[in-house]
Amino acid sequence: MSSSTVSQDSQHTLEKSFKMHWVWAIAFGSAIGWGSFVLPVTWMSEGGPFGMIIGFTIGAVMMSTVGISTGYLIRAFPVSGGAFTYAYLCFGRNHAFVCGWFLILGYAAIVALNASAFGLMVKFLFPGIVETGLLYSVAGWDVYLGQIIIVTAVLLLFAWLNIRGAGVSGEVQFWFVVVLLVGAWTLLVCMGVAPSTSFSNLTPAFKPDVGIWGSILAFVAISPWAFIGFDSIPQTAEEFNFSHKKATKLILGALAVATIHYAVMMIATGLAMPWTELAAGDYVWGTGYAIQSVLGNAGLAILVLALAMGIFTGLIGFYIATSRLMFAMARAKALPPSFGRLHSTHRTPYNGIVFCCLICMLAPWFGRSVLLWIVSMSAVGVSIAFLYYGLVAYRLFRWSHTSPDTHFSQEVAPLKKLIALIASLFSIAILGLLLIPGTPSSLTMPSWIALFFWIAIGTMFYAMYGSEYRKASKEDLDALVLGKAQQDTKIKVCWLDTDTTASSS
Repeated sequence: MSSSTVSQDSQHTLEKSFKMHWVWAIAFGSAIGWGSFVLPVTWMSEGGPFGMIIGFTIGAVMMSTVGISTGYLIRAFPVSGGAFTYAYLCFGRNHAFVCGWFLILGYAAIVALNASAFGLMVKFLFPGIVETGLLYSVAGWDVYLGQIIIVTAVLLLFAWLNIRGAGVSGEVQFWFVVVLLVGAWTLLVCMGVAPSTSFSNLTPAFKPDVGIWGSILAFVAISPWAFIGFDSIPQTAEEFNFSHKKATKLILGALAVATIHYAVMMIATGLAMPWTELAAGDYVWGTGYAIQSVLGNAGLAILVLALAMGIFTGLIGFYIATSRLMFAMARAKALPPSFGRLHSTHRTPYNGIVFCCLICMLAPWFGRSVLLWIVSMSAVGVSIAFLYYGLVAYRLFRWSHTSPDTHFSQEVAPLKKLIALIASLFSIAILGLLLIPGTPSSLTMPSWIALFFWIAIGTMFYAMYGSEYRKASKEDLDALVLGKAQQDTKIKVCWLDTDTTASSS
């Protein structure tokens, strides 16, 4: 391997400091984020209470095939990078860059959206503070200086927390998740026993003018967004201080608890009054209004605490995922080397955290409507990453000893290969629901514009700054992507060199 290709910074590996319950908390907290506390009323208006519950349950079952496939890959390749790494190892550098580029936006957009949700929460509680210094309106959304300051402050705080070290962020994340879960279940019990509530308020079960299947499919389609948090587990794989064999159980555990939690918050909200009336109202925060109308300020305080925990866990989890992805891409020469440097004291990829923070600080200046367009568009990139998880896992295994040798398949495991195939087909179906006009969750025109804009930026970046990545020999890139794991696991897989742009070593 040429010394010019592999710099000293690229040799750096992340410390094995993440405990098992921390990793689970990162995955679960990232998946839940703010959505379960802010969006139940919006979801009711789109598919009814049970359209959401059944749709997310089906989505979680299907996502579990992606999660199981991801667990296989973590065990085989225990390094950071997630779908970027796996796409490279199986399909080559061009596929890897496309996957990584979309994931950076997907992760960062969710950081920005969580910070924006914190601003919404403060606006509901203290409108006089947030609605200070009206600057302008964007797509019908008023932009206030007060809200910009609040969102910026929370972004800076959690960027600093993540830079302080994996041990700090992991421990804090776990206890935030504990408070979140206790708060949500407390709300469900209190709403259930309150004399003014009724389970009849949850009827009709589905949105009448959409029908049962239309109501359900609308939520199956957005399930990758609802459960994306488990994708932080492969991004942190290099930092596990426990066996990578446990990754699959952690992913499935996060998906299961997240599914139950979504249902808990939907039911707790819908018990307050007939959901059709609740959905027809014009509320700053529908869930907050529903809980406060029954449980008063005490119930609202519990909800606010749980929501804050959800926002904070989303910020921590996706700061971690973004910075680890950028670290892995920089180590492979797909991004500038500065993103591959570790903090001299805390050993965290701090430049990726700072970059994510700076990008997200732009979001409040454009208003929440524009941010939601970008998040909707980023769901395409997340689904593409899930597709790579399934495809790479599919090629990792063989149907039988007589199956054609693809130079990647090693283990004869027909059941594992079938699960990976189902995961791939599910991801393709989700992409179809997002990209085919007329489907319940198809992208709006602003989201399409944002998608093409991001593709154009990535194309220009790859053409102008990706020469070192494109020209590096396959041998060097293999070592850069796998790092120390290539020696530790003694991986003997022969990577497919599908890229014709790479120069010989």
